[in-house]
Amino acid sequence: MENTNLHFKTNYAASNKIEPFYKGGKVQISKDEKFIFCTCGSRVNILEISTGKIVHSIEQDDQEDITSFALSYDDEILVTASRALLLKQWDWKQAQCTRSWRAIHTIPIASMTFDPTSTLLATGGCDGTIKLWDIIKQYCTHNLKGSSGVVHLVHFHPDMSLLQLFSSSADCGIRLWDLRSSLCLCVLQSHFSAVTSLAFTASGDTMVSSGRDKICTVWDLKTRTATRTVPVYEAVEGVALLPDDQDLSQIGVQNHDLHFITAGSKGVLRVWEASTSRCVYTQTLPSATPAAGKEGGEPHDGDDPRSLTYLLTMGASHRVAAVTAEHNITLYQLPALSTQQQFVGYNDEILDVKFLGKNDSHIVVATNSCQLKVFELLTNSCQILYGHADTVLSLDVFKKGLLFASCAKDKSVRVWRMDGDSGQVVCVAQGSSHANSVGCITFSRMKESFLVSGSQDCTVKVWDLPDNITTTTGDLVGLSARVTEKAHDKDINSVAVSPNDKLLASGSQDRMAKLWSLGAPGAPGAPGAGPALLGVFRGHKRGVWAVCFSPVDQVLASSSADGTAKLWSLQDYSCLKTFEGHDASVLKIVFVSRGTQLLTSGSDGLVKLWTIKTNECVKTLDAHQDKVWGLHASRQDHKMVTGSSDSTITIWDDVTEVEQAEEQAKQEDQILKQQELSNLLHEKKYLKALGLAISLDQPHTVLTVIRAIRQSEDSRDLLERTLLKLRLDQKESLLRYCAVWNTNARSCLDAQAVLQVLLTHLAPEELLQYQGARGHLEGLIPYTERHMQRIGRLLQSSMFIDYMWQKMRVTGSSSIMGPDEEMDTSAVKDSTPLFVIDKETHGGSEHNLKEDDDEEEDDDDDLEDEELADEESVTKKAPANGRQVTNGTSNGGHHAGSEESSDDEGDNDGEEKDDKEAAEEEEEQNLSTKTTKGVTLHPRVQILTS
Repeated sequence: MENTNLHFKTNYAASNKIEPFYKGGKVQISKDEKFIFCTCGSRVNILEISTGKIVHSIEQDDQEDITSFALSYDDEILVTASRALLLKQWDWKQAQCTRSWRAIHTIPIASMTFDPTSTLLATGGCDGTIKLWDIIKQYCTHNLKGSSGVVHLVHFHPDMSLLQLFSSSADCGIRLWDLRSSLCLCVLQSHFSAVTSLAFTASGDTMVSSGRDKICTVWDLKTRTATRTVPVYEAVEGVALLPDDQDLSQIGVQNHDLHFITAGSKGVLRVWEASTSRCVYTQTLPSATPAAGKEGGEPHDGDDPRSLTYLLTMGASHRVAAVTAEHNITLYQLPALSTQQQFVGYNDEILDVKFLGKNDSHIVVATNSCQLKVFELLTNSCQILYGHADTVLSLDVFKKGLLFASCAKDKSVRVWRMDGDSGQVVCVAQGSSHANSVGCITFSRMKESFLVSGSQDCTVKVWDLPDNITTTTGDLVGLSARVTEKAHDKDINSVAVSPNDKLLASGSQDRMAKLWSLGAPGAPGAPGAGPALLGVFRGHKRGVWAVCFSPVDQVLASSSADGTAKLWSLQDYSCLKTFEGHDASVLKIVFVSRGTQLLTSGSDGLVKLWTIKTNECVKTLDAHQDKVWGLHASRQDHKMVTGSSDSTITIWDDVTEVEQAEEQAKQEDQILKQQELSNLLHEKKYLKALGLAISLDQPHTVLTVIRAIRQSEDSRDLLERTLLKLRLDQKESLLRYCAVWNTNARSCLDAQAVLQVLLTHLAPEELLQYQGARGHLEGLIPYTERHMQRIGRLLQSSMFIDYMWQKMRVTGSSSIMGPDEEMDTSAVKDSTPLFVIDKETHGGSEHNLKEDDDEEEDDDDDLEDEELADEESVTKKAPANGRQVTNGTSNGGHHAGSEESSDDEGDNDGEEKDDKEAAEEEEEQNLSTKTTKGVTLHPRVQILTS
């Protein structure tokens, strides 16, 4: 049962690309028949035959075009020649250049080949010389002169014991060179035009040559004479000998005499019997367009785009490969020469692309040509459809996926049907009544009952389809337009039919989109009246390129050359939303995610995914270098395909669920690792915890582990042992983290502790080898200097406090000690703190305590002045729970000096003594009030004097 929950898409990923891999030039097949080597500008592309994908690409560093290449017979060595007059030897499986050297030729190399032993390489230059190179010993062995003009063909004799080389140049002769003497043994004269290819029998006694003079010549190499001249009536580009050990009766071979295949300007393969000079088999191809040739159906030489340029044999698999002028490579299977695979080397500009087949297994592509190309996505094999006489502009596929329509500049529309089992496509219907190019076409949505086309003649036509359109097997069905309506004032770029087949939308260069009602065939008044205009959508500032109905809502989407896409209401024709984001024209627009999201493609080469509810661009996909004309979503809504003017077709997969599953798995893994980290810290397994935290790439977690280590017993040694056991990459990460921690005063001590271990035990050379070590160390210096300055200021402040403490003790000792006593400067050993905060006192703050301390100092100064003025012995009174401490006693607050004075003056007036003691008690109360607000002084502090 289908999941009814709606999930927005967030991303697409390119799963397959069909790119240009051959733009003309030499083609060679590997000896194991698994790869095709072909030139494409400055690259040699290696195509895997089984998948149709490019597996390797050899590219010149200097970006110079490759003029020729050769693959050794053992498939190990690839040598390329470029316009820079350089020869390069490649390990093509690793795409690495192993050697390069100057070609010695004065102008570029035109042809090259290896000998059967893969040790000698022959190069034919445009300067008329031939050079042979020993690939093993890496030197030039021969320099053969005598050819006139460009040497466009070189070929070794298959029997290397003879050491013979064949070559051909602009003089149309075939030269035979003896490599022992470096002399030309003879010139085989038979052709009057360029010799294009040579083919040898297994014994090496017979050779067949082909040329553009429309003849093939059979040579006896023992006598070096021509034994038969076979007129083939076409310019031949390739010739291949058929094996004599196979039953090839299906292609007309009835005996074991010499037979060969020719490929040339007519674009067909033909089999010839050498002994009788007659053609025994001619390949049949789909009918060519009327414009392709004369009225009699015989095309001019070279006019047919299907003309063949190369012919290659694949003996192990009994196949033949042919290369066309349109850069297509076709593989034919013997003995029937049936088409097995076809690869398109260059697609030119992609104008439209649609999914095709029951499970979207194929795509149909309209390129800048009159042919349609149907690609099988699994193998990239292509089926080329002929029918239109001019460039195909637009495509549309019926919802079941087996029926599609095309329209072209030849003013016609065609309907095609694919066989669901074999995948073969045939044309089943054709219609032509437009007065100008047909630029857009669309099918009905509910049933294969009609199609609608829009043209540059500003009209819209509705074509009825016969009921048996999906089953007919006879001749082409002629289509006639049921109604024609002048819809716009300029070219019509797009037409779309609503999901219920009742409405039609059209978009035009006149900057408007229009909504029409469609009458069903046979409905009263509908056929005669034609489409009725319901409304006009105005708002775009430039031409409308595409229109599309929503599959679920009554809205219409449009895209325009003004760089915007708009949503329109079908009720009042007003603009509901505008999507801005493209920098150029928006060429295509489609609904996805059940009508809740949009896909747009533009001239800027970008594809954008939009969420309609939020007006937000969710994702921008950049895989093309030019205008993206083609955009289509699969029926299952899990894929899309794009085609661009850069000749690239990209298949995209919806990876939203995959990414969400990966993100969820990542989060679960993070949770498990976090739990594991907590367990390791609890068990004090710091080394494993630190390694796990670094692997998670979480600096804060690593800092937590470092702090846990530093808070343990014997922290310094433990930290040192732990850090030194880390791997090199973990130390690199730790150094990077330290550079960050050091910027914060809260974590700088931890960073400095780690740095101390690293700098102490690691050599500077080893540290500098760490990735980004120089930058990290440079970043550590300024913050470390700042931290040192801060600590220096703190140290100065602490020294000042220590100095004040010492001064206070020295000053107080003179007033309480005798002349023979020494001051006790030892540290306070009492466990009682110097300052104890009284928690029961409320309202005591640091500010109040500071003010009280200041008042206490002032009172002490006043008290000292009064005592000195009276010239009497002073008894220091320090507040301590309302008591006076005098030389370790509490006998009324007098120290030793005052006791001696009282003994000598025992007869003093008692009243004077009472007054003095009353004054001291009052002063003591004042000091106690000012200095005991929430603070109780240590007994040793109470003896301090001012």
